[in-house]
Amino acid sequence: MSAIDPQASTKPMIAIDNISKWYGPVQVLNGCTTQVTKGEVVVVCGPSGSGKSTLIKTVNALEPIQKGAITVDGIGVQAKGTNLPKLRARVGMVFQHFELFPHLSIIDNLMLGQCKVLGRAKDDAHDRGLKLLGRVGLSAHSHKYPGQLSGGQQQRVAIARALSMNPIVMLFDEPTISGSRAEVGSSNSMTMGFIDNARAMATRCC
Repeated sequence: MSAIDPQASTKPMIAIDNISKWYGPVQVLNGCTTQVTKGEVVVVCGPSGSGKSTLIKTVNALEPIQKGAITVDGIGVQAKGTNLPKLRARVGMVFQHFELFPHLSIIDNLMLGQCKVLGRAKDDAHDRGLKLLGRVGLSAHSHKYPGQLSGGQQQRVAIARALSMNPIVMLFDEPTISGSRAEVGSSNSMTMGFIDNARAMATRCC
């Protein structure tokens, strides 16, 4: 058993402190508080419409909050001086509907963020994209377009695309992946959050 640094273990990678959110008069989040440490895998379960997707999207400010505070790796998400594009580049997100660019090939989907956001050279982005497609079993489909893949294959592309940005945190909105955790992140330093309405999903992830 490896030793754990007590200070590292007490510093949360994600800290959600008493956050609340309203859509008009409807309150969808009410005083939510939790902490996720580095390398931890957390699954939020609940019925449809309970605010799970809204909660996970507040972590990188895709959904604003009206009360409370969120920090990611010590960075205040709502702080005025926070560079949100830079922060979001470090927080991988796999959306419920994958959000792949339909007019781009699979490999181009993986290269776009690396080149535009990280400033990675095209050859390096291409090589990393192919490596990650191999990791999710889709190397042979790199030249295809999203519409030519099944839903499960598109989700694996979305996972590979998120991992291509070297994130410190991975967020999954209602995943249905049947693969192992190793396909997502083999490193114990990867912090992952899953949103789902089925306890069976939690068992597979953790």
